[in-house]
Amino acid sequence: MPIVHIELVAGRTLEQKINLVKEVTEAVVKNTGAPSERVHVILNEMQPENYALNGELLSQK
Repeated sequence: MPIVHIELVAGRTLEQKINLVKEVTEAVVKNTGAPSERVHVILNEMQPENYALNGELLSQK
């Protein structure tokens, strides 16, 4: 049972997330042989004020 965790800064559309989990699932199936119904994908969305890069919150950019 492969489990894939993806951390994202919030802001993607539902369509983008649907396509992302579909393509990630396909890649896991292709590369592990696991059946698609056993592949779990978990999206964790962070608000820009909860993520920093190079010492600066993304919400400040």
